[in-house]
Amino acid sequence: MSRKTKSRPKREQRPEPFRRFAGPLVILAAAAIAVWPLIASGPSCGPDFSFHFVSWVEAQRTLREGIVYPHWASGPNFGAGEPRFVFYPPLTWMAGSFLGLIFPWRLVSIVLVYLLLAATGFANRALARQMLADGPATLAGCASIFFGNMLVDVYMRSDYGELTAGFWIPLLLLLQLRKSKPSGSLLEQTLFGAVPSALVVAGIWLSNGPLAIMASYLLAATALVSAAIKKSWAPVARAALSAVIGSALAAVYLVPAICERGWASIGLAISEPEYIVENSWLFSHLGDPGWSRFYMMLQIHSWLTIVMFAITAASVWLAWKRGKLARERAWWIPLALIPVAVLLMQLPLSEPLWKWLPALRYLQFPWRWLVVMNAPLALFFATAVWVNPLRGRVPLVAVCALLFIIVTGSTSGICFQNCHNVIAAIPLAEPIEGIRGKPEYAPPGIRHPLVEADVLGNCVVSSLEDLSGQPEHDSKPALSGSAPPCTANFVQMVNQSEHKIFMGSANHAGYLILHLRSYPAWRVTVNGRAADATREGGYGLMAVPIAKGPALVIVDWTTTPDVWMGRCISVLALVLLIALFVVERKGLRHPKVDGDGRKIEDSGLITASQK
Repeated sequence: MSRKTKSRPKREQRPEPFRRFAGPLVILAAAAIAVWPLIASGPSCGPDFSFHFVSWVEAQRTLREGIVYPHWASGPNFGAGEPRFVFYPPLTWMAGSFLGLIFPWRLVSIVLVYLLLAATGFANRALARQMLADGPATLAGCASIFFGNMLVDVYMRSDYGELTAGFWIPLLLLLQLRKSKPSGSLLEQTLFGAVPSALVVAGIWLSNGPLAIMASYLLAATALVSAAIKKSWAPVARAALSAVIGSALAAVYLVPAICERGWASIGLAISEPEYIVENSWLFSHLGDPGWSRFYMMLQIHSWLTIVMFAITAASVWLAWKRGKLARERAWWIPLALIPVAVLLMQLPLSEPLWKWLPALRYLQFPWRWLVVMNAPLALFFATAVWVNPLRGRVPLVAVCALLFIIVTGSTSGICFQNCHNVIAAIPLAEPIEGIRGKPEYAPPGIRHPLVEADVLGNCVVSSLEDLSGQPEHDSKPALSGSAPPCTANFVQMVNQSEHKIFMGSANHAGYLILHLRSYPAWRVTVNGRAADATREGGYGLMAVPIAKGPALVIVDWTTTPDVWMGRCISVLALVLLIALFVVERKGLRHPKVDGDGRKIEDSGLITASQK
């Protein structure tokens, strides 16, 4: 009689849907932990919070007026306005304005931060999945939220445009470093992945100017290193194609921002002492007590640079010792070189690069380069510490979760910025006209880049010479309330963002000084006839020639030729992108075959080395 053997019960496995969504759910939970101090205490209003919040409110105001892509913000400079939407990329202020339609203004920044941090985790997880299994890749996504510079930006600076680097940079690296078709021609390898890469480049330009400058240099450097390792020009060609098409897609913003720089004082963005690169080297200190807040921020970012570099270097070393970096040198060597380059850019020996490389000084602070170290740090950290035995993963995950909570609490405790008057203005939301503007958006060549609260307007002067000859730092400017030269005040009947109407009666001929900043895109009519408006030299307010008697003054924003050119370039780039997409997909539908008619497999991705 044969003995029956008892079959061992099969180990119960998790359902497939849970395994598929476990990683993303962990990322969403990690982002929630990172913003919990904001949920508990309200927004952290760093130096850039007011700028972004006013941009959201102004963009929503124009949206309700039927303008999807505005150019002029009416509230800054105490109602005189500024062309901030011409020069600041649109992605974050559009996102904030749309979120303001759904959530109360007090919650908009918190929701936006949560979405940006979650996107950071997802993008870094996708980057890590090219080399790692799902578990360590998810750990890399979480580490990118907590171990880099993201939380410092959230709680100390509130630079929402720069926070988009958390997901744009890893996506750029993923598309540039993933393996191209090994059996294809140079053209096929160039086109492989060029479409999504171009979309990422366009998204970066539409998110943040300094980020776009850093991403451009990162893309070029990564392509050159990859080309040297692979001994192929395909990475360089693909990077160049992506950069050109991506920039062309963003031309709807880029062309006006570049062409109209001469209509503003953009140079002030890098001429103020605190924005000069040489004053922000690692642990620099000039001994000026008036710069205490600047030095505090510099010290925090200096220590953050050292900590991030140390974690990345230790992780690379440990991963190498554990034999996890033996494969795919073209993948990990470019990533490993990024922290070294970032550290060098923080030191005075990099000063020639800051002087010679185009547009690099517009970064203002060397520590801005930390945004590109975030992805390598997270990936190498997860590669180094992940263990395959299940019994070792539980304590590892527990320790990492505890570290994430500690980092969140300590960062929010050290860097949290009280909102004070900013948060008090949030319930008012619309209109916001009691705030200062940005000096870099002021008309060039004027004596006072910022319009103060006591500056008058909508009144008539006999001659612009009445307003000239003012000392640059005069305590009583000609248009201030303490020494008004104006008569016959006009009433502003309509105050839309890009359409304004003034009505009144002048008791003498002269110039109507409007409480509106001059800009060449404005078109002015007086009593139905076009008028050649100029500006007064003190604050750059618009000066309209006017005759004695009643007058109806209409000021409208016009679409300038550079705006039309930018739109046309973007449309043409979109058509080209669609054509490239069709060509690439057609190539995938008709794969190559060998001499025996068998299909040649081209995965297009680097094989995961850790399962």
